[in-house]
Amino acid sequence: MSDPADDLGRLLVPQPQTGLQTRSAQVDGVTDRGVNLRIGDELLLDIPCSEGYRNRAAGDWVAVTKSVRPVVVWRLGDDPGEATEDEVREIAADTASDLQVVRAVTWGTGAPSGTGWQAGTTVHARKNSAGKVELYVQLSAVTDTSPDVPPGRAPSPVTVTPNSSGSWRNGRPDDYANTPMQGDWTGGGNRRGGWFYGAKIASACAGKNVSSMTVAFTRTRGSGVNAKRPMHLYLHDYQSEPSGQLAVGDGPEELLQLSVGARGSATLPASWRTALASGTARGLAIYASGRTDYAGFTGGQITIRFSP
Repeated sequence: MSDPADDLGRLLVPQPQTGLQTRSAQVDGVTDRGVNLRIGDELLLDIPCSEGYRNRAAGDWVAVTKSVRPVVVWRLGDDPGEATEDEVREIAADTASDLQVVRAVTWGTGAPSGTGWQAGTTVHARKNSAGKVELYVQLSAVTDTSPDVPPGRAPSPVTVTPNSSGSWRNGRPDDYANTPMQGDWTGGGNRRGGWFYGAKIASACAGKNVSSMTVAFTRTRGSGVNAKRPMHLYLHDYQSEPSGQLAVGDGPEELLQLSVGARGSATLPASWRTALASGTARGLAIYASGRTDYAGFTGGQITIRFSP
């Protein structure tokens, strides 16, 4: 029989913690080494993640271990199953559109067995604009209505990578910056950066209906403060790097804010999409003044999606 006083004493004395101890934190940005975490006013850089934390994104609330070397172990929030199912269905539909599908092909010297067959007098074939084979059977008499023509699917997305990139300062290429930069950290003059695609963007869009363009960037480490800074994005009309000043066009648009090492993507405005697709603009640039938004960025891959 237990002693009530002993039982109360055991409850009041702190017990050693066992098992995995975690605390919650919010993802400030996704990097190539893990994630940047925001805990209160503190920004923790490049925290590694377990394999269980997938589809990482800025803004996620996650559980991170309480240890000398913290690790993100899982995402907090709703069950992602429904969103995952939608993604799988989209991938499956896109994959199926690349296949030629006929349920069965048989032949013989006599008429086919079973009901519903119609005698064809001529078979017509063609390849459509998407490279898919279409068959049309010309009948001597119609005994059953023809199925509807399946709706056309949009061409598969295309990702265009820059041919080159660089940084400019004081009206000439900047020999001291190996990635596109914006702003001025040391007082030597404001930097501007650019990504150059030749004619690849317009060529990828020729003859197609462009529905969106999404661009991806990564903020370089060692450029400015660690906290998030906006990209000041512009258009330019160069196919390759100019020998003099890089002149910028429409802008600025602040589509992304990234902490150091973080990567992100943003959808370009409709007017920019039209200009790039038509070739009246050729690429993207960044420019800022002073120290506040001084930063460097890499990437520049543009993913183009189409409508039927």
